[in-house]
Amino acid sequence: MIGDIVAEYGGSHMSDIHVRAARPGDFAQWRALYRGYADFYEVEQTEEAAATVWSWVNDPGHEVGALVAEDADGRLLGLAHYRPFARPLSATVGCFLDDLFVAPEHRGSGAADLLLGALRELAAERGRSVVRWITADDNHRARAKYDQVAARTMWVTYDMAPGEAR
Repeated sequence: MIGDIVAEYGGSHMSDIHVRAARPGDFAQWRALYRGYADFYEVEQTEEAAATVWSWVNDPGHEVGALVAEDADGRLLGLAHYRPFARPLSATVGCFLDDLFVAPEHRGSGAADLLLGALRELAAERGRSVVRWITADDNHRARAKYDQVAARTMWVTYDMAPGEAR
């Protein structure tokens, strides 16, 4: 299980970064990263909403989990929020990566590779059939990374507001 997995995939620049499960004491650093993620996607995020997500991450009974990439000095460089999702057509359970963010000043450090690699390991340990995520079409830097580690699908995503007819 991901507790303190020291992930070393690739070059030596990553050897001082490890990935682990988020811990309650990580709140301030996690919040700064999550604020950066919301800002990147231009999403208004209240402190109440962030507190709710943090409570999910720290509730062992909740489906949402979080991994963080940490440097040798204990600085959090990135985060990944994930959860299981049922796949009725294949009668399996996959792992959905909801959020992946590395602070701009740490991009290129290998933190994203380590987070994705740790999530791949976690999914395998838990018997998940796939790790799946979405990203913005114009997020070219992230898409270049994702093209290296995963297969792009043909699926198009839609959002429908509950209770509203179109």
